[in-house]
Amino acid sequence: MKKSLLALVFVFMFHGSGHAADKIRIGFPDLAAPFVPLAIADKRGFFQEEGMQAEFIRINPAIALQALVSGEIDYYTVLGPGVAAAIRGVPVKVVAAYVPISPTALVSRSEIKSVLELKGKTIGVNAYGGALEGMARLMLRHFSIDPDKEIKFLATGPIDSRFGAMKQGLTHATLGSPPIDFLGKKLGFVVLARAHELFSFPVSGLIASAKKIKERPDEIKRAIKAGIKANRYIRQNRDGTVPVMMEWLMIDREMAIATYDSSVRTYSDDLSLPDGGLRLLIDEAKRVAKVNREVYLSEVADLSILREAQKELGMRK
Repeated sequence: MKKSLLALVFVFMFHGSGHAADKIRIGFPDLAAPFVPLAIADKRGFFQEEGMQAEFIRINPAIALQALVSGEIDYYTVLGPGVAAAIRGVPVKVVAAYVPISPTALVSRSEIKSVLELKGKTIGVNAYGGALEGMARLMLRHFSIDPDKEIKFLATGPIDSRFGAMKQGLTHATLGSPPIDFLGKKLGFVVLARAHELFSFPVSGLIASAKKIKERPDEIKRAIKAGIKANRYIRQNRDGTVPVMMEWLMIDREMAIATYDSSVRTYSDDLSLPDGGLRLLIDEAKRVAKVNREVYLSEVADLSILREAQKELGMRK
């Protein structure tokens, strides 16, 4: 008998609190700010308003797309791997974007005053070839720094270890999502740049299988509508969002407030996916996979259901 993919990994479940007819399973990789819309949609009743009960599965990105295609989860939330998988021919597509601009911050030792001063230096990342290194390369290229010739990357693990390597002088900078900027400043480091101020690079949203798009478009539309309501709540209600961030991210109030303030502008109020940001995702996926052919936006995204959801919420005519 074929083993469940979800049985092969550590599964973190955050159950929806309502009683709804349709139960959905949404996969996410980590307790981080780009995935807070999931918790808001649950805790503030937006999934329930759409007749849904959501279960959130913390799943290893390496098998998440397999689980999505097999139907073991209904949606996945990290857009980069979804786009890369679609380019490889996996039958999945992006249907909405929670965070269309990256909240990633580049943090350095105090003696480094600008991104240009990182030339010839070492940047710590969690793992070689991962999403964090990819974001670092994009940010460096924005400042006309060649990441292949002018920067050395060193895999130093999770954020605590990356900061430790900076303290020891093994690396000169690192990067990550909030609250990395807050934590870095407390340690005496400085924020050199924030990705969302440089370019549009979608981070989180909803990815669905081709089968789901064909057979359950109404379910997808309701999940999108819950996400739109959650993001609008986040953008408009600081006091109501901070307690959910504290619970979801398992952080104290001071850190939750700092995380909110650093990331609130990155949440889309209508879950739209800008063409330029999607093209950047495609180009980065092509670079990593060494794909030379032209990839069309329609190969990796289907935003028709999103437009219907926006229309029903009065956001477009």
